[in-house]
Amino acid sequence: MPAVLFDMDGVVIDSERYWPELESERLFPEVVPGQDVDPEEVMGMNYREIYDYLAENYEVAVDRDRHVELFDKLAREIYGERSSLMDGFDDLLSDLQARGIAVGLVTSSPPAWIDVVLERFGLTGRFDAVVSAENVQSGKPEPDVYRRALQELDAEPDVAVAVEDSTTGANAANAAGIRCLGYAGVHDGIDPEVVDAVVSGPERLRTALFEQFE
Repeated sequence: MPAVLFDMDGVVIDSERYWPELESERLFPEVVPGQDVDPEEVMGMNYREIYDYLAENYEVAVDRDRHVELFDKLAREIYGERSSLMDGFDDLLSDLQARGIAVGLVTSSPPAWIDVVLERFGLTGRFDAVVSAENVQSGKPEPDVYRRALQELDAEPDVAVAVEDSTTGANAANAAGIRCLGYAGVHDGIDPEVVDAVVSGPERLRTALFEQFE
């Protein structure tokens, strides 16, 4: 079965519009005070792995539990209040499935945050598979989440396409042997060298996706 595998943050919803600002203003000052962390360094990572990255590369001032508490508070604000669904995504999802293309959601976010998004935007039960980094051993950029999604969809990598907005996510798709479209819907933070093409905006993404299955 052919499949399209969507990243969530920055693709299905415009949450990446808000993460860098809130991380810089309310997360990093407490977790790594007085240190200059570029939010793009951790874009696409699972929030627990972000703590590991910060602990390895900076001087952290809080324990893991406090980091998780801070991150969860920001996430619920972003997913529950601030973010918006990609224009036309509901129709895109329906049209892909009507053509016999399975659709998966493959994200670094934990299940509790995914549920907030699915419920808020009426997407509960709409995806053929939903895979969180917390369902596998290692999150992006490792390929585990994509391999798990392929398994759940009974799809082979050569008939699947991933849509990612970060280099971290694109590297995960590549490592799983999946073609990847880079989506520049919210920002241009993806390395064009690691994707098959970069598309800007919902309409161009829609066109590019259907072209993949012609």
